[in-house]
Formats: sequence, structure tokens, C-alpha cells
Amino acid sequence: MKRLSDILYKVHIRAVQGSTDREVVDITADSRQVVPGGCFVALRGTAADGHKHIPAAIVSGAAVIVCEELPADRLPAVTYVEVSNSAEALGRMAHALAGDPTATLNVVGVTGTNGKTTVATLLYQLFTALGYTCGLISTVKYVIAGQETDATHTTPDAVRLSRLLAEMREKGCTHVFMECSSHAIHQYRIEGIQFTGALFTNITHDHLDYHKTFDEYIRVKKAFFDHLPKSAFALSNLDDKRGSVMLQNTAASKQYYSLRSPAAIKGKILDNGLGGLHMLVNEQEVHFRMIGEFNAYNLLAVYGAAVLLGEDRQEILTVLSKLTGAEGRFDYQASADGVLAIVDYAHTPDALLNVLQTIKKFRNARILTVVGCGGDRDKTKRPLMGEVACSHSDIAIFTADNPRSEDPASIIRDMEAGLKPELRRKYLSIADRREAIRTAIKMAQPDDIVLVAGKGHEKYQEVAGIRHPFDDKAIVHECFETR
Repeated sequence: MKRLSDILYKVHIRAVQGSTDREVVDITADSRQVVPGGCFVALRGTAADGHKHIPAAIVSGAAVIVCEELPADRLPAVTYVEVSNSAEALGRMAHALAGDPTATLNVVGVTGTNGKTTVATLLYQLFTALGYTCGLISTVKYVIAGQETDATHTTPDAVRLSRLLAEMREKGCTHVFMECSSHAIHQYRIEGIQFTGALFTNITHDHLDYHKTFDEYIRVKKAFFDHLPKSAFALSNLDDKRGSVMLQNTAASKQYYSLRSPAAIKGKILDNGLGGLHMLVNEQEVHFRMIGEFNAYNLLAVYGAAVLLGEDRQEILTVLSKLTGAEGRFDYQASADGVLAIVDYAHTPDALLNVLQTIKKFRNARILTVVGCGGDRDKTKRPLMGEVACSHSDIAIFTADNPRSEDPASIIRDMEAGLKPELRRKYLSIADRREAIRTAIKMAQPDDIVLVAGKGHEKYQEVAGIRHPFDDKAIVHECFETR
């Protein structure tokens, strides 16, 4: 509980009607969750306008209403605060109500199209191994001082986020590593967080169902760095064509990592195979358990962030060499007769290409790829996913991912649209994902490689709004047992 005036001090206020000298017990943007004496923030969303729910919030006991447009009918017992941006106000007020937890935490945000989960997870693992008590907020899970809960969003809403961070502080965390999705940046979910540092991995086409254009997607990612304080560091991938653009207008201390260009954090791959990565990192030779050039970039980002956080370079590399990263990222298992199956979260054309190119470097083998695309999401990447899968595999099986409200057959047709005539002979269409995986493993011969892409760590499949238990890794294991 805090005084309203104390949680409004960072908010851009247009007008106030009523007293700010009153206690606020809670804050929410959901009128169904309002408690007596609480604050309701009316957000304008893509599907609904929270301003329409102000009367319901007051009936539930809201003592404070924060909105972008004051209602015509106002009650004298309620304080109304008109702001320029309700979403921004929600973030700042939520963190103030939680006692500004990030004022005493080292918070590092990771953004980019691919690699966010791996980088955030590796940072959590690294700093935990170095003896710190840490927090993790990722696509896969939230972790507070070793206690795990399943993640509901890559980046939670502002209120949940402020409470998670407050709990991390209370449990003794000193460092927090979190993914910052483009949706979260655009919707001001990370507003109010005081970042110690921020990392950029890469950017390729994704989420255009939400952002509409690639330029807007880039602008939103860049906004994260534009708003960093002078006291923070900003670390970016110099080999990505937008890597330097991301830091163009940041006030933070700029640093870069690279495999191909001169940079403060410089890496070179000496060997890349199933045994792991053998690299030079700032002229120090080191062997990592992780595989693939894309993971070489992830490891450089983690190493660079740890250096910028003041850790010993040799100790960082010693610990990193033992780590294996996030679940569902290049997870592999082998059958008794030598078929190798790889389960990976790759769900963008660039991520799928990276994984397939990495697989090709291991051995001269046939590649069978099982892949789909999510329903109710960016449709522009579907033909690209189909083209990448067929161009870089010997056989591709198009199947369902999380179809959500869409017909899987319709999604598969969108994927087929990206195929030139010569590629059409290289694919099958099997809408049932379990059957698609089973078919790929039946078709595989000894020494072949089966890639099951798109879902990775997920333990469900969402069909018609219902989540059904589904685990790619478990299904692969079952198929190997009966092979």
C-alpha cells in the first residue's frame, strides 16, 4: 500500500480530479480484478478499450481511475487521473507501488528475433554458477532464486512483472536476466524497469501480424535501446546489418560483439561439430558444449555482458564452457540404429535456416525436416518457412504447429505457396503433428538426421483455443523406442 501521490511521481499527468493524498492498495488494468481501494488503469488495446470498463471498475470498488480520456460522469469519492499514455503510466505506477525493485537489482534485458531465450538462460546459469542469487524471466520459465514456474508470456504484463521483480528482490536476488519481446516493448510492459544493461541478438522477419511492417518491427526493437539511461550498457551484434542502427541513438555505453568484424568482444570458430564449438574468444582458446554458429553468437553475447557486469574474463569462459543453454534449443537424441533426431524451437525462417545449415556441417547425411507454422500469427513468414525447409532438407513434412483458431490445412497451403516447382517433389503434407513425426522417423535410415522444428520446449499444442498436452521430445523418444 502506498500513497497515490507517491506512485504518480514519474507519470506524465494531464489533469487530476480528486485527492492524490489517499492510499492505493492495488493496481490493475483488468476491471474484473479490481479490489476495494484499488486503482484501475484504462488501456486502449487492439481488441478492446479499457475506458468502457471504468463503470464496472468503480462498482468493484476502484478508488482511483487512470485514463487517457476522463469519463463524462465522475463521482466525487473517486480520484480521476488523466494521462497522455495509460500503458506507460501503468508500468511506472506498478513499479512504484512495488517499491521500485529494480533500483537495487542488476537487470539485463535481451531483445532480438532469435536467441533471446538462450542468451537470457545462459546468463542466469552463468551468474548462478559464479555464486550470485539470480532471477530469470524467459519464454520457457520464470525462475526466482532457483524456484521455477512455467512462463505465461515471454515478457509478462507490467503489473505481474513488477511483482515478479519485487519477489526476486525479497528472495535476495542481485541479478535478473529477462527477455524483452517486441510486443512487451511496444505495449510498455517493461516501462518502469531500471535496466543495468541491454543486449541485441539479431533481427529478421517475425511478428508482422502485430507490427504490420518490418520497419515498424525494427523501430520498436530500437526503442528499447533509445530509452536506456546513461548509466547502462548496450551490447549489440555487429554482424547483424541492423546491429549498429540499434544503438544509434542510445545514451548507454555502446559495445559490440562479432565473429566477422573488429569488435571489443571478438570471436572466431575453430571447429564446429556434434562435440561442440571450439573457439577463440578475445584470443583465448575455449571449448563449449553448445553447437552451431548461431550459438557462437549467443555465447559471445553472454561473455560480453558478463565482462560489462564486471566479472573476471577467465572465470566467465571456464563456467560458460560447461553450460548447455535452454531447453528445446538443439536438443538431440539418437536411436539404437543411428538415426539422430533434433528438436528445436526454430519458428522463423532465419532460425530454421541457421539450424539446417548447422546440421549440414555435421556429416554428409540425409535431412528430414518436420515443420509447421503457428495459427493467428504472422502469415508472411509461412511461404518462407516452406521454402527454407524444402531447399535445405532432403525431405520436408509440413504439419501443424499451434494452429490456434486456424485450420492446419490452410496454414500448410500458405507454406506450400513458397515452393518452386522443383521443390514440390521434396515435401509431404501431414496435418497431424504426432503422425508427421512418426512418419519422418519411420522414413529415416541409419545415419539420417530428423529435425523437428517450431515448438522446442513447449509441452502443449493449441488447437481451437484449447491447449492439449504435446511434447515433441517425448514423441521422438516414443518413436525411437518402437522403431
